[in-house]
Amino acid sequence: MVQEVSYHINLQEIKLLNSRLNEGIQVIMVISGELVVETDSRFYMLEERDLLVLNQNQLYQINSRHNNRVLVLKISNKFMELFYPAYRYYRFECYSKEIDMGRVHLLKTIQKLLVEMLISYYRKDESHKIEMQSYCSRILLTLIRGFKQKAIQTESHISDNPRINKIINYIEESYKYPITLEETAKKFYISAGYLSRYFKQKMDIGFNRYLMKIRLNHAVKDLLYTSHSIGQIALDNGFPNAKSFTTLFKETYKDTPKAYREKNQKNMVDEVKIHQSEDTLETKQSRDILNGLQFILEEDITDSYKSAEWRTEELTIDISLGSNQNEKIVTPKYNLSIGELKELLREDVRSQILMTKKNLGLDYVGVSRLITGSTIIPAVETDEIVATTSPYYNADFAITFLKQHSVSLFIKVDYQEITENEQYYFTELENFLKHCLTVFGRSFIKTWKFMFYEPSSTIVNANEMKRVYLKFNKKIKYLIPELDIGVFFPFFYREERTSKKHEWMMEKDIPIDFYGYDANQNEIIDFENLDDERFTLTENFITDKTGKLKEYFRKNHKEKPLHLVSWNTLTGNTRYTNGTFFRGALVFKSAFEIAKEVDSIGFWINTELHENRVKNRGIRLEGMELFHYFSGKRPAFFSMEFLQRLNGSIIAQDNEYIMTENERGYQLVLMNYNTVNPYYSTEETLLRKLNKDIHVTIKNLEPGEYQIRKRIFDKDHGALYNQWWKLNSKFGIDEEVIQYIINSSQPSLELFDKSFKEEWSFYSYLTFNAIHFFEIRKIKN
Repeated sequence: MVQEVSYHINLQEIKLLNSRLNEGIQVIMVISGELVVETDSRFYMLEERDLLVLNQNQLYQINSRHNNRVLVLKISNKFMELFYPAYRYYRFECYSKEIDMGRVHLLKTIQKLLVEMLISYYRKDESHKIEMQSYCSRILLTLIRGFKQKAIQTESHISDNPRINKIINYIEESYKYPITLEETAKKFYISAGYLSRYFKQKMDIGFNRYLMKIRLNHAVKDLLYTSHSIGQIALDNGFPNAKSFTTLFKETYKDTPKAYREKNQKNMVDEVKIHQSEDTLETKQSRDILNGLQFILEEDITDSYKSAEWRTEELTIDISLGSNQNEKIVTPKYNLSIGELKELLREDVRSQILMTKKNLGLDYVGVSRLITGSTIIPAVETDEIVATTSPYYNADFAITFLKQHSVSLFIKVDYQEITENEQYYFTELENFLKHCLTVFGRSFIKTWKFMFYEPSSTIVNANEMKRVYLKFNKKIKYLIPELDIGVFFPFFYREERTSKKHEWMMEKDIPIDFYGYDANQNEIIDFENLDDERFTLTENFITDKTGKLKEYFRKNHKEKPLHLVSWNTLTGNTRYTNGTFFRGALVFKSAFEIAKEVDSIGFWINTELHENRVKNRGIRLEGMELFHYFSGKRPAFFSMEFLQRLNGSIIAQDNEYIMTENERGYQLVLMNYNTVNPYYSTEETLLRKLNKDIHVTIKNLEPGEYQIRKRIFDKDHGALYNQWWKLNSKFGIDEEVIQYIINSSQPSLELFDKSFKEEWSFYSYLTFNAIHFFEIRKIKN
């Protein structure tokens, strides 16, 4: 046996341990064979690789009919009190066969640490004591972070007081009999009054109340594990009659013994008895046994808990409370900007559009410089009666592709584009629209949208801007009256107004079918002054700006559809901070909240086309892209894919979770939403403090069988930049590496089969701005 000052670890063969009160914390792991551990409330059937934690002041006994090998770690109360003063107020619920989803990898971590701790002792390196101390501390830290619960009163007292231990042992041994305070006082040679005060002081509970709770704990075990009648169980456990047992039971468990048994009864055990024979325990220290531990050491453990610094939260969702809610999930329409229409001649751009259409749904492709750009080819002089070349060849190819896939055009037209050569522009615009009406038909063309654009920083006179817009509107409406024509509306968030030169857009007689606008969290950030408080102000910026804008329109009686043509969440202003600052939850939450307020949400198709708009190849902060270079999917793509997947009626919602009910069952989205300084993303230690562990309990589920699909989207599962950074090389990377990066940068998927009675409890550990998406599918019988 290894004996240190504060803990013991050994490998044993256990045939029988008689009933005893556990002092400190005991971790039991079966290496081979089987064990039955009986505590004061239930049985634990342990098989190979099973693990159980016994808590302070917990009565237990162990027996086995087969040969076994058991690894046992005992940690003293003194050690616990020294390093974890809050110890007396908690217990650890850790039994490997009943681990909640989200805790399995923590269990495996404890198992591996136990084996490494034992091997460290057997090797006896010069530093083995330090190693063992480290392993022991890490085991305890994992228990504290992952399995801690409030202690029940009978465990909350540290059992280092010999007298109180003897009294507790006496009660445990005699609870079946009609013992009294007076009889117990006589047995320990003290007065009844002193015993009453002394017991209350040490145990924080009265003697008689403690006695009844001990009887109740043992009675619950009989209720669940035997077929005895309620009356027999009451008498067997020291209650004077069934009525007194039922009264205390209902007070404690809020249910009758009969109803509780029907809901919770386990496999029957014919008899519960306390073994009185002597201990028969044999310690095994052969190094050959260590070979049997190798499978635990070699097991791969994906450990997201790299730091002890995270938040712990409790989340309880009662489905019955939201069953009458009728708010439906709103899925937004998407507008994907590509620059000029000619970009659709590129195969990679068409492929990205098809991927977006398939996974997100796509309504519009946004283009600019339709008339004055290089999509329409200059006419060629020819002596042919009917020209064999067409200036619209490229445009026809692109528009044909869009029509085939039911995607419309969202055309941005700048004031400058029109006025560079106004007469030429309107002549070419009319010719192009007539051509499109002839080739593609009115039913398709009328689904297009034109948006007149001039930024807030314009030097153009307001009357001149209005004149050009009205002429533009009239020209298009004459040809296609059903087509929507709108304007981009600059709006200042703090002042809650537009620019003086755009106020004409609020005039009553100005024909406007819709308004486009932008919302960028970064616009209120001064990246030269990285004051943390400034970043917290961005938290609800996009929804707040949209709300202020709608209120502004309402006051001016100009309530029209809104299109969020350009937006961005908080991000870094350098390529490194932009890449490392994961923002999946920011994008998802913003889009979810804004979807019901706008007609469409705009994105750039990819980083290349977005950055090609200007000569400076720096980070663009005024919009988000769905794809990176080489068609790698950016986090915005997966965030929108999750939003597209979400459907049904909302039955529960708060700032960081959404739960819906649909024809298949339920969906639950958990988010770790953070708006902090993006430069924190370059400091892993700081980011870990923002991780959180959520203990989720879902109540009143329809009983039955379910299939659970859990998707994790975080910096390690779906963040392209993270993989790119790991596999990058100063000598460059080839197609093989690029494809590996793209294929491996996906949200993870886990699949579980669960059987629920009425409640499901599990843990989810979310890193910074992570999303966990659960599909809880009811299996129909």
